[in-house]
Amino acid sequence: MLEIKRNQENNQLPQQALVLPFTSVGIADIPLVGGKNASLGEMIQQLGPKGVKVPTGFATTAYAYRYFIIGAGLEAKLRKIFADLDVEDMDNLRECGKQARSLMLETPFPLELQEAIARSYQTLCQEYGIDTDVAVRSSATAEDLPDASFAGQQETYLNVHGLQGVLESCHKCFASIFTDRAISYRQIKGFDHFEVALSVGVQKMVRSDLASSGVMFSIDTETGFKDAALITAAYGLGENVVQGAVNPDEYLVFKPTLKQGYKPILQKRLGTKEIKMVYDLGGSKLTKNIPVPESERTQFALNDQEILRLAKWACIIEDHYSQVRGMATPMDIEWAKDGVTGELFIVQARPETVQSQKSKTVLRTYQLKEKSQVLLTGRSVGEMIGQGKARVILDVHQINLFQPGEVLVTNRTDPDWEPIMKKASAIVTNSGGRTCHAAIIAREMGIPALVGCGDATTVLETGQEITVSCAEGETGQVYDGLLNFEIRELPLDNLPRIRTKIMMNVGNPEEALGLTAIPNDGVGLARMEFIIANHIKAHPLALLHFDELEDELAKYKISELTAQYEDKAEFFVSKLAQGIGTIAAAFYPKPVIVRLSDFKSNEYANLLGGRQFEPKEENPMIGWRGASRYYDPRYREGFALECQAMKRVRDEMGLTNMILMVPFCRTPEEGKRVLAEMAQNGLVRGENGLEVYVMCELPSNVLLADEFSQVFDGFSIGSNDLTQLTLGLDRDSELVAHLFDERNEAVKRTIAKAIATVKQHGRKIGICGQAPSDYPEFARFLVEQGIDSISLNPDSVIKTMLEIAVAEKGE
Repeated sequence: MLEIKRNQENNQLPQQALVLPFTSVGIADIPLVGGKNASLGEMIQQLGPKGVKVPTGFATTAYAYRYFIIGAGLEAKLRKIFADLDVEDMDNLRECGKQARSLMLETPFPLELQEAIARSYQTLCQEYGIDTDVAVRSSATAEDLPDASFAGQQETYLNVHGLQGVLESCHKCFASIFTDRAISYRQIKGFDHFEVALSVGVQKMVRSDLASSGVMFSIDTETGFKDAALITAAYGLGENVVQGAVNPDEYLVFKPTLKQGYKPILQKRLGTKEIKMVYDLGGSKLTKNIPVPESERTQFALNDQEILRLAKWACIIEDHYSQVRGMATPMDIEWAKDGVTGELFIVQARPETVQSQKSKTVLRTYQLKEKSQVLLTGRSVGEMIGQGKARVILDVHQINLFQPGEVLVTNRTDPDWEPIMKKASAIVTNSGGRTCHAAIIAREMGIPALVGCGDATTVLETGQEITVSCAEGETGQVYDGLLNFEIRELPLDNLPRIRTKIMMNVGNPEEALGLTAIPNDGVGLARMEFIIANHIKAHPLALLHFDELEDELAKYKISELTAQYEDKAEFFVSKLAQGIGTIAAAFYPKPVIVRLSDFKSNEYANLLGGRQFEPKEENPMIGWRGASRYYDPRYREGFALECQAMKRVRDEMGLTNMILMVPFCRTPEEGKRVLAEMAQNGLVRGENGLEVYVMCELPSNVLLADEFSQVFDGFSIGSNDLTQLTLGLDRDSELVAHLFDERNEAVKRTIAKAIATVKQHGRKIGICGQAPSDYPEFARFLVEQGIDSISLNPDSVIKTMLEIAVAEKGE
């Protein structure tokens, strides 16, 4: 390869170089080699010493592209083709694109350019062997900008061998600057077709066809939560993940404690990974898709060590680009694992273009006002709701049938569909993950998309009225009919400052990352019950004593749930740790108060295998629940699993902002027994900063608050149970439900006494019950009593915050 030297005076590369090695270019050279290639050079030079591995290669320059266009007299002919362009007219767009590409492909490369590419490729072959395999990728000079992704607009060719193959692929890449999708995208974004030039990157292939590959973001793609790295993985070459042809595994890693040396894998979600792209050895194509064996589909494509290494690289890459640009720069990164050497590599990195551009001063939320039959579920893309008539299209050549405002339903929405995506009210696909190109473009255009639904094209019919909701967490729903929904916009820049801490009640980990945008001082109540009921689904003792289960149906269902786990108890610990870990990470370093399990015996019995281990109680509401279960020989080994999970969150994930809380603790002596049980399982109050609170929900908690203060670090008032036990009524009984009211004077006096006593003894006290969310006047009463914190349902935070500001002003 020719030795390239920068101009000594201004440190610039020669503007007339036709080909440059990656080792000679950096991020300042985007005008010369495009965003993709400039980024590869930057990482090889700057991040290689920090352990980030990037395959080497070379790039044709923007000068080479213009040398080809001008030298062959193509510009005038291309301008003539585009004189009557109308990107809204699918037939017109298709015809213009076809003519432009044909013109490019029929015009041979200049001899000088062919020779420059040949010399560079031969240098690669000297290092890796004759006819070495390379990836040939397009890199536009207007690509990978912070406000425009150009994701997948031009072509990529994998497993290219030999000089002739490299030259042909480079030529096809030049022509792909005029794909229909690229023409349409440039027009929408306001880029001049003739100002954008194309560079081609030729990069040594990573043999991920023999292993796995995927995409990762150094930010959560849906919520914009900046402290998480989202990694997707599938078997084979990465094109299937990028194009949305497979449903990949997903992993979420918490960056702040990862940097401190912990192992905070918050979530691991198994994808179906049904096909993989491999080399077409001896065949007529460069690559082909083959089925993945069932045994591999049910295993994760990456082990924990590899997940953590990729997440560390995401942090290194993000930190470097943030430093270079002088501002926070979340990154969109492609990675690959070499099946021959077992090494991991980064093959692309670009700035993320959606969440980083969003307004941080306005919180926009979508909320369904009604529900109907759920027709499908999938992975949510965009926290929005869209609706309209479904249009099922299986072939890109039929996109001209699509009408504005319809819901596009297809197998996968790769970038070829982009010209109609902007007209859709929502997109629903059979396959794809949250990091595929279609998801990126859908987010960029502000369209909700539901990907990886499995059988959307068979369940839904053209003309059917549907509502697509991506506003209910990571799992989105397609509902039957056009449902009412509302869009709320809350300004966040002029909220009053208040003394009382405002916390949130959070039970669903899938919603946690999105809730952090609401102003808050942490989580006052994180409930385990939602995770156990919805993610674990099985009784802990049924997992511990699986072989002794008498219910064959429950046994079968548990076997399915725990297929990836040799140790069924580990399934419980892992799922609970991940769920609680996600909530604790979302609000880190603010306090997150996690209430230990508080199912009643009838609720435990409804879990898989639960009936075998639960007594039948006449009144479970005031029976064997909360603290009384934890040290009881009939349940203590189930409680031990909870403790293991919470220890994992603190010790392995490093989330020491988590505070534990004991519910339904009847006496101080019982509190001591629970603390002793926790300590036996490695959760020692005071060790590594562990605080343990108690729910203040029984009259005994109030009357003996002074003694409970000697046992626990803080209190949280549970107004629901405290109301029913103060008034002597069962809130589950419709016969007396009308008497249930937290604003009753007896309840208010009880709460006032609790606050006063606890504060006298120097402990913290808050409230996590429903009352302040429902009744603004109750929130004002609590402030007047001097409560430390109020934990609210997320949709009540702003409203109650404004009420509290008035109350504090009037004190």
